[in-house]
Amino acid sequence: MAVGKNKRLTKGKKGTKKKIIDPYTRKEWYDVKAPAMFAVRNIGKTLVNKTQGKKLASDGLKGRVFEVSLADLQNDEVAFRKFRLISEDVQGKNLLTNFHGMDMTTDKLRSLVKKWQTMIEAVVDVKTTDGFLLRVSCIGFTKRQPNQIKKTAYAKSSQCKNIRKRMVEIITREVNQVDLKEVVNKLIPDSIGRDIEKKCQSIFPLHDVFIRKVKTLKKPKFDVSKLMELHGEGSATGTKVERSGAAAASAATGTFHEPAVQESV
Repeated sequence: MAVGKNKRLTKGKKGTKKKIIDPYTRKEWYDVKAPAMFAVRNIGKTLVNKTQGKKLASDGLKGRVFEVSLADLQNDEVAFRKFRLISEDVQGKNLLTNFHGMDMTTDKLRSLVKKWQTMIEAVVDVKTTDGFLLRVSCIGFTKRQPNQIKKTAYAKSSQCKNIRKRMVEIITREVNQVDLKEVVNKLIPDSIGRDIEKKCQSIFPLHDVFIRKVKTLKKPKFDVSKLMELHGEGSATGTKVERSGAAAASAATGTFHEPAVQESV
């Protein structure tokens, strides 16, 4: 008999059914932790297959991207800004994330675009002091004056060019001189957008100026100590923790603390 023929001989009976196993029995849950810049640290849970042989669960978790609304991260009303967080390390059952990008919801962007005004956009690639290369997009709209009779508020192409140039200058200055943590702290209240609106008033009055999108193009080599510092755990080593007991300290940080030696029982 030729090799590879009569393949049915190697298989079992045709009528036998495969045993159904619940796939969730092979999985485990991990808590997703946001960096310390945000008010809400615990942003959700994620599933992954348990470690089997050389296939580690941590390898399946690293690199996952979570998109979270700023309203959920800060407990406020700004729901149109979305932050992208990428998982970089696993500590116990906690998944530590870092900033990966920012975007605006489609409905907010559509609501900004109106007739009788000029839309001005600027895109710039900026490098932070800690080696992150970010592509920052800004958007703004011309505004009618309070006592204006004319229906439209169109800007000349030369004015648009000057505004775009100033947008690029402000974004480069604000991002170039700080690290990623400070950039995120500026993006949360959108202080850069307000600064652009203020500085461009001399060229043409603007309104609805926002940092529309931030994308991480390149990042430096992964450093655990920097990530732990970003999560508020790296700088806290060696400091005295005033707790009611070791269990309370463990619950607060999510790590195991050995109880102190008692003088008397």
